[in-house]
Amino acid sequence: MAEHNETGEIGEEYAVQFLRQRGFKILHRNWRFGHYEVDIIANEEDKLHFIEVKTRTNVTYGYPEEAVTKIKLKHLIKSANHFLLVNPFWERIQFDILSILMFHDKEIKYLFIEDVYL
Repeated sequence: MAEHNETGEIGEEYAVQFLRQRGFKILHRNWRFGHYEVDIIANEEDKLHFIEVKTRTNVTYGYPEEAVTKIKLKHLIKSANHFLLVNPFWERIQFDILSILMFHDKEIKYLFIEDVYL
């Protein structure tokens, strides 16, 4: 497995821990619709969250959250729309980005950007 894939998987594990500590219930991980994927679908109280997780081990190519493009957000919205067709009982939804920096020999840094939009 490529190093960036391993970093992504480790980051998603940290993301799940981070979200659970904040009271989120994880409903799905790596939920797929066609060739699109939602990293985490979770709920907090009565709101459904579609969460894009980005993880980096350095900032050579920018911060993780900078890798979430308009195209990626459009794909996230398409996936969410399909999810909601199958699960229509959710009235409140939100799109979030969880940015994780895992510098070697340093504390992991999280940036949770809630309620993003185009």
